[in-house]
Amino acid sequence: MSGTRSPSLKAPATEPGIEGRWPVWKLALLLWPAVTATVAINLFMAALMLRVLGGTPLGPVAALLWSLPLGIPASWLAGRWVRRLLDEAEH
Repeated sequence: MSGTRSPSLKAPATEPGIEGRWPVWKLALLLWPAVTATVAINLFMAALMLRVLGGTPLGPVAALLWSLPLGIPASWLAGRWVRRLLDEAEH
């Protein structure tokens, strides 16, 4: 050898427990269909309740269309929530 040392095989390459950690964006992407469907149901039910107070009705198709963009931030929040729960479960 020319004075160089080989890296230790016992030293971890990354922090312990980090290599299998799911990022929030992957969790949000996985949860997006369920969260978007939940948002659509909640929009439809809220529109039914607001109709009693004189609001305009919101049909099921319109609720589904509105839930597509509204499901993105809701999925991100659900992903953050699940990530926090997974972190708590590791400790």
